[in-house]
Amino acid sequence: MDQSSFPSQTVALETLLARQRAAFLADPMPSVAARRGWLKALRQVLVEQQHALTSAVSRDFGNRSVDETLFAELLPCLQSIDHVSRHLPRWMKPSRRPLGLAFQPGSAQVVYQPLGVVGVIVPWNYPLFLAIGPLVGALAAGNRVMIKMSESTPETSQLVRDLLARVFPEDQVAVVLGEADVGAAFARLPFDHLLFTGATSIGRHILHAAADNLTPVTLELGGKSPAIVSRDVPLEDAAERIAFGKTMNAGQTCVAPDYVLVPRDRIEGFVEAYRRVIQRFYPQLADNPDYTSIINARQQARLYSYLEDARARGARVVPLFSEGQDRRLPPTLLLDVNDDMRVMQDEIFGPLLPVVPYAHIDEAIAYINARPRPLALYYFGYDRQEQQRVIARTHSGGVGINETLLHVAVCDLPFGGIGPSGMGHYHGHEGFLTFSKAKAVLRKPRLNATRVLYPPYGRTMQKLLRRLLIR
Repeated sequence: MDQSSFPSQTVALETLLARQRAAFLADPMPSVAARRGWLKALRQVLVEQQHALTSAVSRDFGNRSVDETLFAELLPCLQSIDHVSRHLPRWMKPSRRPLGLAFQPGSAQVVYQPLGVVGVIVPWNYPLFLAIGPLVGALAAGNRVMIKMSESTPETSQLVRDLLARVFPEDQVAVVLGEADVGAAFARLPFDHLLFTGATSIGRHILHAAADNLTPVTLELGGKSPAIVSRDVPLEDAAERIAFGKTMNAGQTCVAPDYVLVPRDRIEGFVEAYRRVIQRFYPQLADNPDYTSIINARQQARLYSYLEDARARGARVVPLFSEGQDRRLPPTLLLDVNDDMRVMQDEIFGPLLPVVPYAHIDEAIAYINARPRPLALYYFGYDRQEQQRVIARTHSGGVGINETLLHVAVCDLPFGGIGPSGMGHYHGHEGFLTFSKAKAVLRKPRLNATRVLYPPYGRTMQKLLRRLLIR
């Protein structure tokens, strides 16, 4: 890496930020019509270029199902744009708040003001959804936006840059490309808000970088999201829904089930049900356009190292296909796992699924609570009381009951982690609020009733205070 390029990269980024900030100051409160116009133009280019976008993503991955990209990336982006555009006038309207007797006469309201310039750092696993999703929220709130795309998806990143440049001037939306050193310099910029999606280990560095500028940060991290199979749920139901979440994008999803807790006496039945479902989803891996490849050789080597480490430490590895093809890593179950194995310590981010036995639901809950709080938690079972017990007694960024992944795509549900799985949230109204400053405004008329509170204090003040304190 050329260290001499650092100063020039930093200067270029600072110049771009200064241009966006100047443009924002020239138009600090865009109208609802302007914001809807931006979203409409963004929607149009996504629809028109959907084939180019899905092709670029597939080339970056080595193979990514076109249907997966349309379903998991483009469709949620379009639905989000439609939802935000529909509700934006109501969200932008100042919110009136009640005013107590001590502050009368007057009025109080909250005005939702754009923050300024928002930075977005995009990971490689869903490069469209995780670039466009934050962009929609930031534009709806009236901000300027700088986006750092992942160096691991070069074709998609370049195409996103080209397409957004058709729609927006660079002082409104700018896409930044480059390697990890550019990303580090990007994170150090004094944004008005910074949103990062990626690994927990990198999130710590992002938070440190932002702290020097007191930049507010939303971190969308990951962690080990558990799935619980109840005692009475039909195993085929649970296996099918878990397999959907685990094999979408070959498990390279921050909210994919990372491990599954299964009643001890149902484990073998779950293994067979999961095997049947996987082989129905993917009759073969070789040349199967529906099965996504691991993004690159480095990530594939990491996943194979998890398998080797688990096998060496006594795990029973159950591959569901005899072999993969290129970077199509076969879905694999791991039994008899323990906490010494790396596969039980790190977020897996691949199609490997450890199976952990439990005896009673409280044991499963205790197992989850003894570990860092995850980004998602999934429960499979139709007992409403047990569902509520799991929801009430665990912490996670989100919960899916008898479903995986899809809560992230619900436009009006907030998306965000807790603790090691992230901080802050966005999507829908919560996204508008994240990228806005809720400014308190108190208005008083010419009549100055507050004068009675001014010094020197005397009997009038004392009588007023007694009256207010007794109420």
